[in-house]
Amino acid sequence: MKNATAAPLKRSTIDRLTNTQVLCLFFLLIVLCLVSAIWNQIWTNAHTKLDWYLNLQAVFNRSFGYNLLTFVILYNNLIPISLQVTLEIVRFVQAIFINMDIDMYHEESNTPAMARTSNLNEELGMVKYIFSDKTGTLTRNVMEFKQCSVADEIYFAPTTDDPNESMLIQHLTQRGPKSETIKEFLTLMAVCHTVIPEKLPGTGEIVYHASSPDERALLQGAKAFGFVFDTRTPHEVEIVALENREKYNVLNVLEFTSARKRMSVIVRMPNGKIRLYCKGADSVIYERLSPDASQYRETTLLHLEEFAQSGLRTLCFAMADINEKDYKEWAQLYNKASTSMQNREVKMEDAANMIERNLYLLGATAVEDKLQDQVPETIAALLKADINVWVLTGDKQETAINIGYSTKLISQGMPVIILNETSLDSLRESIARHCSDLGDALGRNNNSLGLVVDGTSLKFALSHELRRDFLQLCLSCRSVICCRVSPIQKAEFRFLLKLLFVHGSWNYTRMCKVILYSFYKNICLYVMELWFAIYSGFSGQILFERWTIGFYNVIFTSATPFAIGLFDKVCSAETMMRYPKLYSHGLTKFDVKVFWVWIFNSLYHSVLLYWLTMYIAKHDVLWANGKEGGYLMLGNMVYTYTVVTVCVKAGLHMNFWTWVTYAAIVGSVLMWFLCILAYSHVYPFVPVGQVMLGMDRMVFTSGVFWIGMILVPFTVLILDVAVLACVSTVYRSLADAVRVSEIRQSDTSSLMDNKNSMTETARLLKNVRSVFNLRASASRVNTEVELRHGFAFSQEESGAVSQSDMIRAYDTNLPKPGGM
Repeated sequence: MKNATAAPLKRSTIDRLTNTQVLCLFFLLIVLCLVSAIWNQIWTNAHTKLDWYLNLQAVFNRSFGYNLLTFVILYNNLIPISLQVTLEIVRFVQAIFINMDIDMYHEESNTPAMARTSNLNEELGMVKYIFSDKTGTLTRNVMEFKQCSVADEIYFAPTTDDPNESMLIQHLTQRGPKSETIKEFLTLMAVCHTVIPEKLPGTGEIVYHASSPDERALLQGAKAFGFVFDTRTPHEVEIVALENREKYNVLNVLEFTSARKRMSVIVRMPNGKIRLYCKGADSVIYERLSPDASQYRETTLLHLEEFAQSGLRTLCFAMADINEKDYKEWAQLYNKASTSMQNREVKMEDAANMIERNLYLLGATAVEDKLQDQVPETIAALLKADINVWVLTGDKQETAINIGYSTKLISQGMPVIILNETSLDSLRESIARHCSDLGDALGRNNNSLGLVVDGTSLKFALSHELRRDFLQLCLSCRSVICCRVSPIQKAEFRFLLKLLFVHGSWNYTRMCKVILYSFYKNICLYVMELWFAIYSGFSGQILFERWTIGFYNVIFTSATPFAIGLFDKVCSAETMMRYPKLYSHGLTKFDVKVFWVWIFNSLYHSVLLYWLTMYIAKHDVLWANGKEGGYLMLGNMVYTYTVVTVCVKAGLHMNFWTWVTYAAIVGSVLMWFLCILAYSHVYPFVPVGQVMLGMDRMVFTSGVFWIGMILVPFTVLILDVAVLACVSTVYRSLADAVRVSEIRQSDTSSLMDNKNSMTETARLLKNVRSVFNLRASASRVNTEVELRHGFAFSQEESGAVSQSDMIRAYDTNLPKPGGM
C-alpha cells in the first residue's frame, strides 16, 4: 500500500488552454474591480458636497477593501463557473454515444466500444500520431499458404479437400517435363523445417507445433497438395506423398538466422542419395544458384514481385545433390566447427556456405499474414488525414517491413530509410547522413518517406546525444516501423476510423464551441454591470434582479451549450468516413487568438445590447402615458435582448440542426418569458422578488420593448452574420465546401482532388531517393531487393536450445506421456 500512487489527473489540451485563459480573465477581473473601486472613491469624493441630499458621506466612509469586495462579487460571473459542470455532462453523454455506436461493436467477441474515461473525448479529434502493435492489432498472427511459383507457373492453394483437383498435382501426375521439379518442390515443403507433428487421439488429426508460423503455413499448404508430414524421430522424418509413405534420414539441419536469411536440411533420400533442400530470401538463394541452373530464374523473379505487391510473404526454394565423398568431408568440417570453443557461429556459417552452393532453383512460395479486418483501408485513410502511423513489433526487420507493405503503411515506390546498426558510432553516422540528405525537409511531417528501425538501433537512438536528431528524423517520415521491440496493446484497429474521424472530429468541434460560447454568453450579460456602474456612480448597484442573475446560466442559457456539445456536426458520419482529409482540414480551430476574438466579440455585443437599449428608453417613451419603469425595467429589457441574442448566436454557429436545436433556442427564450410571468406574481406569497411585482405588465405592455426585441438583436448580430457569410463563401474551408455539397446532394469528390501534380517537397524527396540509391551498399541493395520481392520468414533465434537439437529429442512414434 505504501507504494500505491494516486491515478494522474488527465486533462485535455483544450482544458489546459482554457485554464490558462481563465487565469488571464481572473487577473483582468481583479483589474476591473480595482478600477471600479478607485472610481467609486473618486466619484463619491466629487459628489459628497455637491449632491448632499444623497447622504454620500456614509458611503465615503466605507473602506477601500469593502468597495473592492463589492465589485469582486458584482463581476465574479464574468468567469463561467458553470462551464466545468457543462463540460462534464457533455463529455459524459459523448462517451455514452461512443459506447452505443453499433459500427464499433465487435460481434465475434460480443464486445462493444467502451470509453473508460470521458476527459479526453476531444483529444480524439487532435490525433497526429498513432502508435500501434502489429500482432493482434494489425494482424491476426495467422499465416495462410496462398500461392506458389513452380517451374515458371503460378499455382494457387487448393480450394477443396481433394488435392487431385489442383492444377499443381495434375501437372505432377501427368509425368511431364516439369513433374520432377514439382515433386521436389513439394517434398522440400514437407521436409525442410523444424516442426513437430502431433496426432490427436480419436480423430487422428495432425497438429503442427512450430516456432515459426510461416513453417506451419507451408506444411499446411503441402498437406493440402497431398504431401503430408506426419512423423518425426530423432533422425528421420516421414511424409505421405500422394498416399505413398516416404522416409528421409535427416543428416544435418542448418538453422535459419536473420543474418543467413535461409535454412537448409541435408537428408538421405529413400533411394540412398544425399540431397540438400534450402529455402530463404531470393537475394541469398539466387547468389548460390549453379551457373548452369538458369532455368526459371527470370520468371520466378517476376512472380516474386507480383506476390510482394499483393502483400504476401515470399520464400525461394532450391536444392542440390551432394555426393557421398563430398558430404563426409564437409560433415567432419561442420562437426569441428559446431564444437569449436571460439568463434563457433562464424565457423559454422563458413561451413554452411561451403555446402549451400550450386543450387537448383525449384520455385517460390507466397504466404499471407492475415490482417485484421479493413486494416489496409484504415491505415490508408489515416495517412490521408495527415496522421502519422508508427508500428511497434517484436518481429524481425524483414517481417515488419513486409507487414508494412501489406497494410499500406509503406506504399510501393516509397523511399524507406533503414536503421539497423549494431553500434552507437555507426548509428550516429547513419542518422547524420539521412538528416543531411533530407535538408530543408527535415522535421516536416508531410514527407512521403518511411523509416524502419530495429530494437538495437532504437536503444542507441534514444540515448541522450542522439535523441534529438533521431526524433527529427522520425518526425520527417509519414510511417515509422520499430521492429524487435515488445509493445503490449491490442485493439480492433479498423474501429479507429469511426472513433477518430467521426466521434473525434465531432467531439473536438463541439467542445471548442461549447467553451467559446460559454465565455461569450457570460461576458455578454455580466459585463453590463460595468457599463451600468458608469451611470450609478460605481456604487455596486446591480442592474438585474438578483435571482435572475443566477438563473441565467442555470435555466435560460443552459440548453444551447448542450445542443451544441451533443448534436452539432461538421458533416455527416458517412461523409467524414469517406473523406479523411476533413479530419485535419475541417475542424474548428481553438487557440489563444480564437479565444480572445470571441471575448472581444462578446464585449462588442455587450456594448451594443446595453447602450442601444438605454438609448431607446432614454426619453421615457416606453409607454404612451410617458411613465418610466425605473432601472429594473431597463435591466429586464437588456436581459431579454441578451437572452435572445445569445440564443440566436448559438444557432449561427451550429452546422447541424435537429429538433433538439430548435427546442433549445426557442425554448430558452420562452423560459425567460414564462419566468417573467410567474416571477411577477410570486411576491407576497413567497418572500422573494419583491421588486419584480407587476413587472410582467410593465414589460409586455410596452410597444418599444417588442420593437426593440427585434431591432436590437438584429443590429447586434448583423456584423456576425456578414462575417460568417464572408467566411463561408469567399474564405470557405474544406469542411464548409463539403457540407454545402452534402446539403445540395451534389458530388463532393472534386473538392478532394489534389491539383498540384508534384510539389517542391515531392521533387525534393525524389532527389533524396536517388541519393539513397547512389549511396546504397551491397547489403543495402540486397535488402531493397528482398523488400521488393516480399521476403519474410519468422523463426526463433538464439535460443538456449537450438532448433536442430530440439527436433532430435522428439520421436512422435512414442506415446505422449500423461500429465499428473
